[in-house]
Amino acid sequence: MEEEVKLFRTWSSPYSLRVVCALKLKGIEHEAIYEDLSNKSPSLVKHNPVHKKIPMLVHTGKPVRESPVILEYLDETWKQTPLLAEDPYQKAMARFLGQIWCYSQ
Repeated sequence: MEEEVKLFRTWSSPYSLRVVCALKLKGIEHEAIYEDLSNKSPSLVKHNPVHKKIPMLVHTGKPVRESPVILEYLDETWKQTPLLAEDPYQKAMARFLGQIWCYSQ
C-alpha cells in the first residue's frame, strides 16, 4: 500500500532538514512542498491553522507539526532504521541533545 507523505518546508530551515534526514534514513518516499513564508499556501494554513509554521508532515491526510514531534512520529510509525537507541538512558540523552540544538537555533 502506497502511503501519502508530504513535508511542508523551506529549503533553508534547519528544522525541516532534520526531518528530511530522518525521512531519507528511513527510506520513506515523500513529496516536498516548499513554502514561501511571506505568502503561505492555503494547504499549510488549513493543516496548521494556529501557528502556520514549517516543518509540517502530512501522513495520509493527518498533520504532524514541530520537528521533534515529527521525528518521534516517524520512528514510531516506520520501525525500520530506528532514529533513537533502544536503551532508555541513551534515548533520553539523544532527546536532551536534540532539544539543546533545537532551542539554540
